[in-house]
Amino acid sequence: MAPIDPHSFTDSTHPLTTHISLSLYFDFSTSTIASSALITLCEPHTGDLVLDTRSLTITSVIDPINNTQLPFCLSSDVDRIKGQPLTVSLNDNSKFLITFVTSPSSSALQWLTPPQTFNKKYPFVYTQCQSIHARSIFPCQDTPASRVRYNAKLNIPHQLSGVMSARHVERRAPLVGGDSSLACDELLWCADGRVVEEFVMEQPIPPYLFAFAVGEIGCREVGPRTKVFAESVPAVLDAAAKEFAGTEDMIRVGEKLFGEYDWERFDLLVLPPSFPYGGMENPRMVFLTPTVIKGDASGAQVVAHELAHSWTGNLITNKTNDHFWLNEGFTTYAERRIVEAVQGEDIAALNIGIGWKGLVDTMERFKDNMEFTKLLTNQEGVDPDDVYSEVPYEKGFQFLWRIERQIGRAAFDELIKKYIAAFKFQSIDTHRFLDFLKANVPGIENDIDLKTWTEGTGIPPDAMEPVSNIYTKIVSLANEFKQGRMPSEEEVASWHGQQWELYLENLPKSVEASQVTALDCRYRLSESRDYEVKVAFLQLAIGSRCSEYYNVVEKTLKEVGRMKYLRPLYTALVQGNAGKEEEKIFAQRVFAEARETYHPIAQGVVESIFSKHL
Repeated sequence: MAPIDPHSFTDSTHPLTTHISLSLYFDFSTSTIASSALITLCEPHTGDLVLDTRSLTITSVIDPINNTQLPFCLSSDVDRIKGQPLTVSLNDNSKFLITFVTSPSSSALQWLTPPQTFNKKYPFVYTQCQSIHARSIFPCQDTPASRVRYNAKLNIPHQLSGVMSARHVERRAPLVGGDSSLACDELLWCADGRVVEEFVMEQPIPPYLFAFAVGEIGCREVGPRTKVFAESVPAVLDAAAKEFAGTEDMIRVGEKLFGEYDWERFDLLVLPPSFPYGGMENPRMVFLTPTVIKGDASGAQVVAHELAHSWTGNLITNKTNDHFWLNEGFTTYAERRIVEAVQGEDIAALNIGIGWKGLVDTMERFKDNMEFTKLLTNQEGVDPDDVYSEVPYEKGFQFLWRIERQIGRAAFDELIKKYIAAFKFQSIDTHRFLDFLKANVPGIENDIDLKTWTEGTGIPPDAMEPVSNIYTKIVSLANEFKQGRMPSEEEVASWHGQQWELYLENLPKSVEASQVTALDCRYRLSESRDYEVKVAFLQLAIGSRCSEYYNVVEKTLKEVGRMKYLRPLYTALVQGNAGKEEEKIFAQRVFAEARETYHPIAQGVVESIFSKHL
């Protein structure tokens, strides 16, 4: 066997999948999906073919041409990271149908009971497939090296709606006579009170971009290419529509910088608070955390990042997670160019500054395992969720910014457009990018140490902090706080969330408890509606042993499931030994009480923090 990806059982000698046709019957009473997948290969194959699965029950594999059973074996050995390989024996087959059922413990799915939703009336389920979780929904070659088109039929209770990162074809009644594609018994498929939502994805995407949500979902129109979807609560929908009203302007800026937008729609789905990421760049429909709705349109910067992925990440994809920086470094660069054009250079500089501080802090996190401070990593035997960090984003951004400074912005803009045109709808690795760079910028390797940037640990010496008056002023005020001087109300009068976030991130990890309470007394940071600000302040409070804020810490950990907030707060509570028993007991209690409200990916991340520090 010759694997093509450290996180997949996919064999490089086997043909890749080109299309998947899915039929999914949602059973909210058991938190399972009875399913079938008709898989089409790029060419007929004879012999074994290996697919990735996790927590799936496989019931049959069928040759759809003659309706005969095909031999298969689901391994009894469960790999902690990759799951279980499903081996199907083919005989000159280019298509085969798998019937299967998901598990309630599927790592991609979060099933919410009615009390966990806004209206408390109906259940809700949604996906998060990145990095390697699509295999817990359907058997597949779960590697970004494989790009597939698909169509899907979602059979759901009629009171609910289904949305997908795909083109909506129709909502209709289930049909008698093969509509279920053997996903479940036809009587079940066609039962009273069921409807089918049908979707098609006509462009080839990596499996991690497969996404759906089912629940009581409403929408608002915010632009010619954009609707905002969310749970059907007028206040939530109205707030989201207001926050993201400028989306079309950002799409137009993106097109001017990077070329035509190739995905037709750019819809947004605001998920329940348990969603583990800020945003997920699912094509045609970005998934978002409600924490980005801040009331001042600054949450649109997360949308700018996910929009940028429409070119870098979705059109051109990292071949494996070892090359994740190709997705995130390029997208962080593209995001900041969009933000600069829409919101100005000062805001873009603040973003770069916050990112720089995050990168410096990440070096401390990985000081005992510097492999994961590289852009080109070796993730063999490593769960990508465990090493998810700022490095591919911020070090990747710094590398591209360094190239821009070397050749000039105008030349770099042309290079980016040429790069996107050259590799559109392909999955590539770091070496292919470097070959492209050297071919299009002759001699670049003499001016920039490309090997140090991509394969070296730490932050290269020619990386750079941003240069801007507002950035310098805020960092200077943070340094003054160390000497006991708090910024005056006049100095912070024009500050919004990002300015406060940059300020707090640049304070020492711990200060006198009296300084923390004085700062909060004056500026009410613990009460901020902006979670970036609130969490940065709470980290300072934990580091300074201000236990009077632990009730706010507990409330925060129980009301949101975004890993950007869970990771630093739980880590601050449990890392270190001296006198931290009270905090460790507190963290364990809060997690035990909040665990079921977190997505399975977030549960795993908190558990890995505890296993390291407890």
